[in-house]
Amino acid sequence: MRLLTLKQLEDRIPKLFGIPSGIPGLDDLFFTFTMEEEGYRKVPLKGLPSASVIHITGVPDTGKTLMAEQFALTQASRQFATLFVTVEVPAPFLAQGLRQRAQALSLTWEDIEDNIFILELARLPEVRDNIGDLCNHLAQIIREHDIKSCVIDSITGLYEGKETAARSIVRRLYELMKEHYQTAIFISQKRSSHEEMSSEAAGGYGVSHILDCTLVLTKMVVSRSTSSFYGKEPGDIVRTIRIDGCRVCGHDPRVHLLEIEETGIVRVGPALSARAT
Repeated sequence: MRLLTLKQLEDRIPKLFGIPSGIPGLDDLFFTFTMEEEGYRKVPLKGLPSASVIHITGVPDTGKTLMAEQFALTQASRQFATLFVTVEVPAPFLAQGLRQRAQALSLTWEDIEDNIFILELARLPEVRDNIGDLCNHLAQIIREHDIKSCVIDSITGLYEGKETAARSIVRRLYELMKEHYQTAIFISQKRSSHEEMSSEAAGGYGVSHILDCTLVLTKMVVSRSTSSFYGKEPGDIVRTIRIDGCRVCGHDPRVHLLEIEETGIVRVGPALSARAT
């Protein structure tokens, strides 16, 4: 057991700053604050909190993977090496989606193609099912390629059929990301039977409690009674996003609209409470 004082940790406290997510509207939802004579003042972080592990959860077709792809492409375009761990989708098909998203974001493929590294676990069950081996592989890749950001899509695929081990598996991955100061996105699949606005992910074993911040994505079909509120026609789809806690910095806790454009680009819209006024 290692007992440390705050003074001993002073030189190891990481600087907190914003990492651009590439998702319009999302970066505005995180902030820090400073104390002034008249009280505290919010200071926009203008990005995801650095060196944090962000959990994105939701039912299918809510934009989880699209958000992760925008984040990875944005980091690569900034010339930061990014690791994308694909658990379900074969690498060529992931690359296909990334290419389309890059075009929609007006990014030059040649500027990013050498900065995204893909670890394909879809065809490596011996690694996918052994968390010790997986962590060793990830650590080696991070060191050798100077990886700054990491995406895992999805962590649910790492504990399928063994949900009782979900917390221990996710904790190992979380500790690894923290050890290497990664700004990471972990995606989990949410069962439709779970409460729509909760952060409960597949298995319901409190995975979100381990990670630094959880983004809960939802979708609903607009009814006749709600069409005027959302400004949509009955039968249209409405998606929302909510930050379900962030231990790293301040955040906007309100439910916001989430739009997916025809090109697949995800945007965070206004808070629903603004429509009620």
